[in-house]
Amino acid sequence: MDSVDIPISTTNIIRVPEYYYAIDINYLTHMIADMLSRVITHNDRIPLTSSNLTRFHSRTAPNISLSDYLRRIVKYTSLEKSCLLILLIYIDRICELHPYFTVSSLTVHRFLITAVTVSSKALCDNYCTNSYYAKVGGISTQEINALELEFLSLIDWHLASTGPILQQYYANLVEQHPCYERLLDEHSQRKRRRSSGEVDVGEDVPKEEILPSEESVPCRSSEVEVDEEHITKEHFDTLLDDKNIPYIA
Repeated sequence: MDSVDIPISTTNIIRVPEYYYAIDINYLTHMIADMLSRVITHNDRIPLTSSNLTRFHSRTAPNISLSDYLRRIVKYTSLEKSCLLILLIYIDRICELHPYFTVSSLTVHRFLITAVTVSSKALCDNYCTNSYYAKVGGISTQEINALELEFLSLIDWHLASTGPILQQYYANLVEQHPCYERLLDEHSQRKRRRSSGEVDVGEDVPKEEILPSEESVPCRSSEVEVDEEHITKEHFDTLLDDKNIPYIA
């Protein structure tokens, strides 16, 4: 499905679904592009030397902006949300293995089209040819082939992920963006309240059990932790056999 440009308000908060597989991919693209732009602003201050020069570097930054380039990739490759979101995981994995590697204005375009090529092959049953990805990315087929091999070497062929990890990246992405907010459904809110030790007053609980006694000692906030990881894993375990949701592992 072709992506459609959606005007993003910078003043109103946009409420997005709790889970990444339900979000409009245009919103996801916007958040990822903004996050990468902040990373690039920081990394462009790092001096370029022969020790941190890679195959992904351009002589000059391409004329097309990062956000326009990412939207172009999403539109013309019919990219799955998991394949888009996992790009952030790939960046973390490569930077952990190779601290000299930086995503900058000189590397981000080639990195993105290569990462999309690789993630689509790793996560999806249907994907495009390298020549098509190269055309979308504005590079030659020979170059995308070479970049793909370089990418696989950098990441040590570690291309898969799990639903809960993708969800964790999505939750962090939304939390860090000032224009978005995750909308938790009533069921999820109730489970989080239970995990944190709160009493759901909507349940059939006697009044004397809701009100604390004089002898009771209130819990410190540091002692009340919501088991977000457990709740997320439990949710994705129920989706393993759902064929309508691409790539839940």
